[in-house]
Amino acid sequence: MTRSLTILGATGSVGSQALDLVARNPGRWSVEALTANSDVDGLARAAIACGARFAAIADASAHAALRDALAGTDVETGAGPEAICEAARRPGDIVLTAIVGAAGLAPTLAAVERGATLAIANKETLVCAGPVVTAAAAASGARLLPVDSEHNAIFQVFDHDQPDRVAKIILTCSGGPFRTFSRNDMAAVTVAQACKHPVWSMGAKISVDSATLMNKGLELIEAHHLFPVGVDRLDVIVHPQSVVHSMVEYVDGSVLAQLGTPDMRIPIAYAMAWPERIATPATRLDLASVGKLEFEAPDLQRFPCLQLAWDALRAGGSAPCILNAANEVAVAAFIAGQVGFLDIDAIVSATLARIASGPVGSLAEVVAIDAEARAGAQAEVTRRAA
Repeated sequence: MTRSLTILGATGSVGSQALDLVARNPGRWSVEALTANSDVDGLARAAIACGARFAAIADASAHAALRDALAGTDVETGAGPEAICEAARRPGDIVLTAIVGAAGLAPTLAAVERGATLAIANKETLVCAGPVVTAAAAASGARLLPVDSEHNAIFQVFDHDQPDRVAKIILTCSGGPFRTFSRNDMAAVTVAQACKHPVWSMGAKISVDSATLMNKGLELIEAHHLFPVGVDRLDVIVHPQSVVHSMVEYVDGSVLAQLGTPDMRIPIAYAMAWPERIATPATRLDLASVGKLEFEAPDLQRFPCLQLAWDALRAGGSAPCILNAANEVAVAAFIAGQVGFLDIDAIVSATLARIASGPVGSLAEVVAIDAEARAGAQAEVTRRAA
């Protein structure tokens, strides 16, 4: 049966791979809407190729260019943040949320509030506003399906009917490109080095987050909202081969894991086709070729971003939102060449120390604390860049 699909963030890494799956499975999905931040040409090409009904560009000044690119087609167009939310509200059975950063919060919440099935690749939504999103999902009946490889792996082996039988959730972590570097070594790393992940192919921001281990910290917070086990039953282990995508330990001592090659089309396909499984073009896992699977504890001294995330998760309230906002500002400054790699965790730490955490109960409150944290982090960037 054909299901309608909306992709928020269609021109990024996850969105492009989702569209590849759509093209490989004609008749399985009809595309309701696609969105992009500023890539007019990429959005227009994708909308034409998949026959989307609606295309929206976040950059309001690009609306005329998008209309011109789609002239002569039946694709409706929109521009600006409200148009992105309109795309989320349109009647897609499945909404894949792949917008990077806190910008994905409002459209994701719009889709949740109408009761859609959400395939969530935007971890920042649950990091910044987990209680708001999960409460809205409970009220509307929306289903949240994780797309991140780690959370998707957990979802596949988690006993949803008996969560009290789960002793521990173990998120695996590749360790990033600087797994064996000292802090002194990391002081001199470049943006190109930080963006060259040893296993996964990802966008710049997520690649830098993986290099600092902040990505794993954000995933810890996301896991807390997706799986009802409590903070004390979450753990992280470094696994350089990225073959075991995460594990669930049960009270009887059994540990269930999901394994596969590091290809995002596997978890994307699982979420988009759920509860079915479909074929993907991913290379099949050959354990004999892999040879060995290594595991080690994360080093929180060399990678303090992971410790900052643990602390924010335990603090609760707006602390995770402050953490995420400060990190987005710090990473953007690093990519722009304004600060060094080791300044990232320092900026996040300083921002968390400067801004008091409090309760958050609405999108408006999340937006306000996000703005305050960004201003604080930007001030720290300016101070360090001077």
